[in-house]
Amino acid sequence: MARANNKNTSKNAILKKMLSEMKLRGFTQSTYKTYLFHSQKFIEWHKKNPEQAKIDDIKEYLGEQIDKGISFKSIALIKSALLFLYNDIFKKSYKIKTPKTSKTIPIVLTKKEIKKILECEKNHRNKTIICFFYSTGIRLSELINIKWDDLDLNDKIAWVRSGKGKKHRMIILSNKLITYLKQLPQKTEFVFKGKNNDKIAPRTIEYIVTKSALAAGIKKNIHVHTLRHSFATHLLENGVDIRKIQELLGHSNLATTQIYTSVSKSQLKTITSPMDTL
Repeated sequence: MARANNKNTSKNAILKKMLSEMKLRGFTQSTYKTYLFHSQKFIEWHKKNPEQAKIDDIKEYLGEQIDKGISFKSIALIKSALLFLYNDIFKKSYKIKTPKTSKTIPIVLTKKEIKKILECEKNHRNKTIICFFYSTGIRLSELINIKWDDLDLNDKIAWVRSGKGKKHRMIILSNKLITYLKQLPQKTEFVFKGKNNDKIAPRTIEYIVTKSALAAGIKKNIHVHTLRHSFATHLLENGVDIRKIQELLGHSNLATTQIYTSVSKSQLKTITSPMDTL
């Protein structure tokens, strides 16, 4: 029994060390939760001293996950978690090759569909939330933390503080969004409050967006990030420079933003085939 307790203590100590290291490096909360989850699963699967696990043990574990039908995108995430554990915590030099994950083209709403969703949503707070996503391209994790002090309604800008990668950035506020915001009560710290005047729960926002899309008769598989995708794509179609879009979205890598060039139909329509110039 004491042996089992020692093993649990060892596992907990390792995970605690991982957590401290990730916090020091500025990892997002969602990243360290994911890394801890997958590392714990592997340690429990291995059943021996985690530090003694060989690269072949990790490969065997990943192979079992593939056999279970887990997507290669998820496999890549598990691999990243385990390589962080072994290379950054245990100071190994493990390298593992897995198939490259193909980038899926994001689902994008048309401007007509966005307008329909806003028209069908009768609750003012919910309408403002949807408008905020589409007007700014903000992430869900960022929206729930937006405070009234972060908004400058006169200059039509807002600050996203400690976004993904712990970077502050400036976002634009549309005239329509400002009108909606001015009609909200400004008695609380957070713009969108939940229970006990604290910030609203992510699950509540996800429900609002999904419900509003269904009520508007949208058949696409809509989630919160769809509004962010639509924001970026429509800016691109309006001729906004892709580097400006990169800044507004808070992407550290331009390649991440360039995915939207593949879904911009209006830009494709402006290209003349060389055949038509003969």
